[in-house]
Amino acid sequence: MAWPTPLNPPITRWHDKSVWIIGASSGIGRATAAALHAQGARVTVSARNAQALQDFVAEHAGSAALQLDSTDPQAVQQCVDQLLSTRAPDCVMYCAGHYQAMRASALDVPDMLRHLQVNYQGALYLLAALLPALRQRGSGHLSFVSSVAGYRGLPNSLAYGPTKAALTNLAETLYLDLQADGIGVSVIHPGFVETPLTAGNTFNMPGLITPAQAARAILHGWARGSFEIHFPKRFTFWMKALRIMPNRWYFYLVRKMTL
Repeated sequence: MAWPTPLNPPITRWHDKSVWIIGASSGIGRATAAALHAQGARVTVSARNAQALQDFVAEHAGSAALQLDSTDPQAVQQCVDQLLSTRAPDCVMYCAGHYQAMRASALDVPDMLRHLQVNYQGALYLLAALLPALRQRGSGHLSFVSSVAGYRGLPNSLAYGPTKAALTNLAETLYLDLQADGIGVSVIHPGFVETPLTAGNTFNMPGLITPAQAARAILHGWARGSFEIHFPKRFTFWMKALRIMPNRWYFYLVRKMTL
């Protein structure tokens, strides 16, 4: 059975391609950077944690690091300018993330805004700084790490889920706007992955996978030219089913499973 027509140009060969991963100090971002480096990509990693970046570069010869707080628009612009001084990246993955479980009984607006700044606003700063160069060149790929928590409202996700829903919607709209310019766009919807963000969860995390498994799924999705990359499918297919379920059934099932 043939695969459906790819929505993006498939990326199957990474040798000498320039890749920039924002949010690469740990978890999915770091594992994806390592997987790309192993396939010959010229990887640049960014995050706030300078020591983690130095450790990555020391372990992956030929890679580069740019320390970055993605919530600082001037810092984002400076990193983009530095990358563009050599050449525009062939692929950029925005993986910066902030997560704290939150419910309405313990509403914390400052932390909600922190979620917004890291998970969504930083992606906007990236687009403002980088898109003109990609559109002028007429190629490149932008990938945004969202979450299945952005599919529909979930308990404990009062702060996190809305920002991921916004990121998914942003990617969908960008795809419509940028396809004619030759720029690929993808959105990544992980389920539960063993990362520092999920380490504090006290509830059961079905389908939990490692960052290395997540990285393999991401590279597989890029190779297929997918727009949406979601994993692990044994969990995310159920989440996608909930996405289209009538509200009455959805609220009943989620309460029954989680409360």
